Amino acid sequence: MTTTWTVSDVVTVMDRWYPPETAQEWDKVGLIVGDPSREVRRVLIAVDPVAAVIDEAVSNEIDMIITHHPLYLRGVSFLPESDPKGRVVATLVRGECALFNAHTNADIAYRGVAHALADLLGLERTQPLDPSGRDRDGRSVGLGRVGTIDPVTLREFAQRVASALPAGPHGLFVGGDLESTVARVAVSGGAGDSLLEQARASGADVFVTADLRHHPSSEHLEGGAPALISGSHWATEWPWVPVLAQRLSEQAEADNVSVDITASTIVTEPWTAHMQTTGGTQ
Repeated sequence: MTTTWTVSDVVTVMDRWYPPETAQEWDKVGLIVGDPSREVRRVLIAVDPVAAVIDEAVSNEIDMIITHHPLYLRGVSFLPESDPKGRVVATLVRGECALFNAHTNADIAYRGVAHALADLLGLERTQPLDPSGRDRDGRSVGLGRVGTIDPVTLREFAQRVASALPAGPHGLFVGGDLESTVARVAVSGGAGDSLLEQARASGADVFVTADLRHHPSSEHLEGGAPALISGSHWATEWPWVPVLAQRLSEQAEADNVSVDITASTIVTEPWTAHMQTTGGTQ
């Protein structure tokens, strides 16, 4: 006989895999909106709690949304529907849809965001790029991952990354000698500026991340390896979405729970187009 999960049951599962106490101090993770006792029949997983995702959920009668990014990082005093996030909250409440997020606690975890990106790109023998301890099962966890691949050129590896990441307008930026050899790879989904030193110390030949700024990237490349591949924030974190969907489905089956779990495929990058500049420099 099949049973059902409540919102609270899903939160319990997520907190076991991605303990909230492992989130960084500035972060906000957990149940944002929703009745913990409400039954969950349908779950939608996405990167961003933006209006398009919320509308997708409500139109499909989703009971609970799980996102990577939080809705708020700072406290607020007012939630008018004239404000985009206030409108999101109102839509969720009217649609009786819960919203939960796992952010930096999912970044560092086993089978978390970085792990999913490393697996997508075929890295083997991976370890955390910036270790922060061990999880409840004794596995080493931390920001990013670093591992190995069969040697290829940077050009070939960049093409692999481009073909593996979900399609979006941002594309990839590549810094480094395109004919250099890549055998050791560091990855970190989302903004990776803060891990440039760790990527170099790891002995990586290339660091795959997102949101790299001009000056830190230029100064890093002037200092040598690793080469840099910068994708979009959304694209480098989305690979975790289907991984989590599969993991929750497996847990539901083990718990004899009937629930439909869907990975949102809406592209929630802020950009809508990428155009190569062609003007002169004189």
